[in-house]
Amino acid sequence: MSSLMDKAKGFVAEKIAHIPKPEASLDSLSFKGMSRECITVHSNVNVSNPYDHRLPICEVTYTLKCAGNVVASGTMPDPGWIAASDTTKLEIPAKIPYDFLISLVKDVGRDWDIDYQLDVGLTIDLPIVGNFTIPLSTTGEMKLPTLKDMF
Repeated sequence: MSSLMDKAKGFVAEKIAHIPKPEASLDSLSFKGMSRECITVHSNVNVSNPYDHRLPICEVTYTLKCAGNVVASGTMPDPGWIAASDTTKLEIPAKIPYDFLISLVKDVGRDWDIDYQLDVGLTIDLPIVGNFTIPLSTTGEMKLPTLKDMF
């Protein structure tokens, strides 16, 4: 009986492995705005849906690291749907407090940029399969705004 159950599990796993799944890409981080408390940066997740019906997005989790330190993290519960047979763009905003930026003065240096790593988990509810998480990551350098960028 065990071998029949193992064969059934193997068959199902093989069939699920060949089901088309949504694919996603993550844009680089860019400056969005500033307030008295922090600067706001954002990135976009572009999700393509191979199905002819829309898919619910369960949640988007993100962690932003600068110079190896976590500066922002969070969860966007129920951010909407992925359009049927199309690509959907989701914006991921993150707020970096000024006190952290001041601690990064060594990294900022003369070129006025910060090294970053953005990790994102996009969880989608797929038919038959259930919740499916697409892990995404991007790294790079983000230029900080100067006075001329604000005016």
